[in-house]
Amino acid sequence: MNRTAHPLTNDDRPDVVAGLRVFDVASGSGLVAIAAAVAGAAAVTANDIDPYALAAIALNAQANDVAVEVSRGDLLDGDGDDAEVVLAGDVFYSQSMAQRMLPFLHRAATRGARVLVGDPGRADLPNDSLEVAASYQVSMMGAPEDAQISQVYVLELRR
Repeated sequence: MNRTAHPLTNDDRPDVVAGLRVFDVASGSGLVAIAAAVAGAAAVTANDIDPYALAAIALNAQANDVAVEVSRGDLLDGDGDDAEVVLAGDVFYSQSMAQRMLPFLHRAATRGARVLVGDPGRADLPNDSLEVAASYQVSMMGAPEDAQISQVYVLELRR
């Protein structure tokens, strides 16, 4: 991974995760989890339901020489366990996913976790629950089906 390719790994905001326990939900390839580990998180767990994603997370963590615990299964009925920071990248891509994800994120925030969501401007983003923490200009090779974007957002769940 290009160590300046993610806001957590450059000089922008490593303090968001440094020294803290991090849970990355719907982790996909593990990019966000790996960025958190590179930025100095005390422990990182990457969760996904897709076995191919879990294999990718493990391989990508190994390739980047970082420790990331891989967790398989649908954990959205929980609250992120003991994580101090819960990260969710581009999880509001459909109404059904938003309806499953938002209660999980609220439970994590209620127990005290800081909840950050990365989003490219999806139509099903629950704007009333989130506030913009940062925005970034990006070069896109393709755009999500519901938005022409050149800017992505990091949003924090309101407590």
